[in-house]
Amino acid sequence: MQTPTDSHLYLAAQLRLPTNWLDYTILAIYFVVVLGIGFAARRSVKTSLDFFLSGRSLPAWITGLAFISANLAATEILGMAANSAQYGAYTVHWYWIGAIPAMVFLGLVMMPFYYGSKVRSVPEFLLLRFDRGAHLLSSILFAFAAILIAGVNLYALAIVVEALLGWPQWVAIVVAGAFVLAYITLGGLSSAIYNEVLQFFVILAALIPITVLGLRKAGGWSGLTHKLTATHGANFTTAWGGTGIGHANPLGANWLTIVLGLGFVLSFGYWTTNFAEVQRALSAKNLSAGQRTPLIAAYPKIFIVFLVMIPGLVAAALVPKIGTSGSGLQYNDAIPYLMQELLPNGVLGIAVTGLLAAFMAGMAANVSSFNTVFTNDIWAKYVVRGREDAYYVRFGRLITVVGVLASIGTAFLASSFSNIMSYLQTLFSFFNVPMFVVFIVGMFWKRASAKSGFWGLLAGTVTAMINYFVLYKKGIIAIPSDQGANFVSAIAGFVAGAVVMVAVSLFTKPKPAQELQGLVYGTRSPGMSEPPAPGDEAWYRRPALLGWGAVVLAAACYVPFSF
Repeated sequence: MQTPTDSHLYLAAQLRLPTNWLDYTILAIYFVVVLGIGFAARRSVKTSLDFFLSGRSLPAWITGLAFISANLAATEILGMAANSAQYGAYTVHWYWIGAIPAMVFLGLVMMPFYYGSKVRSVPEFLLLRFDRGAHLLSSILFAFAAILIAGVNLYALAIVVEALLGWPQWVAIVVAGAFVLAYITLGGLSSAIYNEVLQFFVILAALIPITVLGLRKAGGWSGLTHKLTATHGANFTTAWGGTGIGHANPLGANWLTIVLGLGFVLSFGYWTTNFAEVQRALSAKNLSAGQRTPLIAAYPKIFIVFLVMIPGLVAAALVPKIGTSGSGLQYNDAIPYLMQELLPNGVLGIAVTGLLAAFMAGMAANVSSFNTVFTNDIWAKYVVRGREDAYYVRFGRLITVVGVLASIGTAFLASSFSNIMSYLQTLFSFFNVPMFVVFIVGMFWKRASAKSGFWGLLAGTVTAMINYFVLYKKGIIAIPSDQGANFVSAIAGFVAGAVVMVAVSLFTKPKPAQELQGLVYGTRSPGMSEPPAPGDEAWYRRPALLGWGAVVLAAACYVPFSF
């Protein structure tokens, strides 16, 4: 039986959608609006800060919706629906355990460091806290990962478009890449963010009809759970059934690896250090708006799980043998199958547009973060230094072209991998988790030395790769699934990075205390006023901000235990 993370993303040939002129008209209107936003945003780009961080001028609700839209790529939509079709309600853990707590932590605890230090990127923070070695290594790793992930989004888009609409793969890759290139090159991050806000609502308009009509087809929630209990067992519609230590379950993970591997290491590693996400919060107009960005995004994140989980459950109920050779459908076919079966023309066009919007949002987030990191953290600091601001704006546009072309190349490269869904998720354990441990140790331990950042990052990355490619892939340790291996790799990378950082710090000199102001917890930026200005107080002294975080965490803690 295939797992969604071990399978091709190829969709079944019989899923060709009956699109007509109305559906293509809706799609064409969407592309025109996307380019229009790019042209409109171009007028606001006058400096490099405008191009790379929207001039730090956007309101919290805009950056909050862009934050969640940048994460809501179609690989997640199709992949999480596939998880639900096979694993059932276990999918909720990727949202309530594996996202919400980390998003709240980012908003309350980490954004004051990012925003207050006025850095333009996540790697730049490592330059201030550690040294040039940690900065350069993190910049290279992030730029490399961003291009790989953008390419995966492009390739997955091509597979879906080929199956559903009949377009050749190379046409879909080139067309989508050209549109993303056009609006980012024109308007920079502002164009990407405003398009992500539009894409968020288009994605919802695509998923809501599929969910509602699918539930109706399955006989409502009670009818759906009754059918699934009869065909898949009682645990299929529960979040924690069968996850006891020593118990076997299809996920290949127990509650401890779910909480530590997914809920802490992978989750915090992704949400707190992935610049494709953090960049949206850094573009907010002030620190308060920056802190509220991930908190605002957390509200829809709580409920979006239903829009990807329920279609997967419905597909499992309507096609009980989905994912086996007898059904002719893979788990990845869950949402396309329901689109074909349930949606009339017009609504079908909105659904196809929503999938394309999701892919483009994921690609645009990675390309815009890539051009920022490459321009500011690699080119301007190590290659061509001290040039006028207009030069870096021009170079930023040029490297955007290079980034999109490289993404098209890695999209074709991704076609050689038979497990691109696992490939995508494994990247996070390799690149985000080691960076997270460096951040978390550096932020909360003043003794962490400048040299420890580089060696901790290197040790964490290498350890995660060794665990996955050597210990797991060669069968030296037995892990039931790639998903479980990702959790273990993340934990191993985190522990190795932390141990190496402590060891190196004990044998090297710490940075002077005056250089750590505003970079380590409990210290204040020299530029902050005394007493703190409104909005600059510590998070635990701000009742409104605490209220935002408390409500989100309460909902995220309560809902999964109600299953």
